[in-house]
Amino acid sequence: MERVEFLSQDRVTDDSSILTLKNWVCEPLLRWRSGRVFPSLLEKWQLSPDGLCWQFQIRPGATFHDGTPCTSACIAGFIDNILNSVDMFGMKWSYARYLDGAAIETPARDILQVRTASPFPDLVDIFAEFHVSALDKSGLPTLGTGAWKVVEYEPGVRVRLAPASGTGKRADFLSMRRAEDRLASLRDGTVNCSMQLEKLSVPRRSLEGFNWVESDANLTVTAFMNGRTGPFAWPEARLAANLAIDRDALVSGVMGGLASPATTVVSPFHLGYAEAGPAPIAHDPARARTILLESGAPAEVVLRSPEFMPERAPEIANFIAEALGEIGFHVDVQIEPDRPEYARQLGRKEMGDLAIFDSSPRSTFRVLDDKISSETASVWWQGVDDPRANDLFNSARRILDPGMRAQAYGECLAHLSRHPHWLYLFYPKVCMAHATELKGLSLDHSGTLHVF
Repeated sequence: MERVEFLSQDRVTDDSSILTLKNWVCEPLLRWRSGRVFPSLLEKWQLSPDGLCWQFQIRPGATFHDGTPCTSACIAGFIDNILNSVDMFGMKWSYARYLDGAAIETPARDILQVRTASPFPDLVDIFAEFHVSALDKSGLPTLGTGAWKVVEYEPGVRVRLAPASGTGKRADFLSMRRAEDRLASLRDGTVNCSMQLEKLSVPRRSLEGFNWVESDANLTVTAFMNGRTGPFAWPEARLAANLAIDRDALVSGVMGGLASPATTVVSPFHLGYAEAGPAPIAHDPARARTILLESGAPAEVVLRSPEFMPERAPEIANFIAEALGEIGFHVDVQIEPDRPEYARQLGRKEMGDLAIFDSSPRSTFRVLDDKISSETASVWWQGVDDPRANDLFNSARRILDPGMRAQAYGECLAHLSRHPHWLYLFYPKVCMAHATELKGLSLDHSGTLHVF
C-alpha cells in the first residue's frame, strides 16, 4: 500500500491505505455502503420521534484485542477526542460544529446515547467515519475490536496482522509510496497484492498474469469556483464553463478511462443521487460561448491546481484551460507544489477563480453543509450564494424518515446539477492487482481492501 500507519485517536482520514488497516483492525461505529449505514460496532439504534435523542446498542461481546471490554464510556471518550481533532492538513474538522450543544451520554455499559439541540438524522453517516481504537502498551493506537489484530508494527514501514480468532493465517502490509514500485514488487513476487494502482503515472486497465480489480470511487473531482469575485460570481459563467468541458474526452484522454463523468456535487453512491437521477452535462461549446458573451462576465480566469491529489491534476488543469479558451475565457494556470499548503490556501479562500480539488466525504449532508451552504459558510464554501440550494438542503437535513430524506436530498442534488456551483469533472476509479491464486479480495468505493 501507499502508507502503513495507524493514526492517533483524534484523527479521521479518507486515505484508502489507512482506512484499509482501520477496517481490518478496528470497527467503525457503523458501516457505510452506497449512501446507507449498517450495523457494525454499534449493533442497533433508534431515534426518538422528535429527532433529538439517538440511542445506540454496542455489539455484545465487543472486546479490544488486549481483552479489555469496549464499553459506551470507551466510545464516548473516543468521540470526544475526535470532536477536537484536525484533518490530514492540520485544519479543524467540522465534527464539533455538527454536534455543537450535543450531550453524549452512557446510561449503561452497552448503551450510548446522543442528545442533540435540534434534529440531526444524518448523525449515523458521521458515525460511519469513526473507527474506535485503544492504545497498546507502547502508546500506539493499534488495538481494535475488529477481525484482525496487530502482531508486529513498524510505523510507516510494515505491519503484520493475524486473525483475532487465532487461526494460522497472517497478512503483511508494506508501505511503498510510489505506485511504480508497488507494481514492480507485484511483478517480481515480493508482494501478492498491490493497491492504489490508479496512481501510476501512465494509466492502465489490466495487468497480464494477474487479476486486475477496479472500483468506482465515491470521490468527486471538481474545480471549485470563486463565487465572490471574478467571472464565476456570474451563474451564467458557471454554467458556460460546465458546458465547455467534454468530460468523455477528459476521462479517456487524461484519465486513461479510469473515471466516469461527474454530474453533480456527489457521487452515484451518495444518499439522494439515485433519487436525483442527474443527467450528464452536455458538451455544448457553441451554447457556452453564447451564454458567456451574453452574461457580460469578465473573461480573465486564474486556474489553480496542485501537483497531485487529485492524480494528474496539472494535466487536468491544462485540459480545462484549453476547453475554456475555446469559448472565450483567457486562462492563466498556476501550479502549487505544496499540497498541504494548497489545501490551507483554499481554506483561506486564496483560490483564484477556479481551483482543482476533490470532494471525499461519503455523507451527502457533509458535502452540502461543508461546501455548498452559504448559510453555514464553512471552510470549503467558496462564495456561491444560492438561496434555492440553501432551502432544499435545510429542508432535507431535518427529515427523519430515511427514504423521504433521500428524496429531498435528491431534489437538492438535481438543482445543483442544473445550477452548478463547481466545475464538475469526473468520478475516479480505484485499482489494485493481485496474484491469481489469491481469492476473495475486493475494493469498496472508498478504495478500501476487503477480504472474504
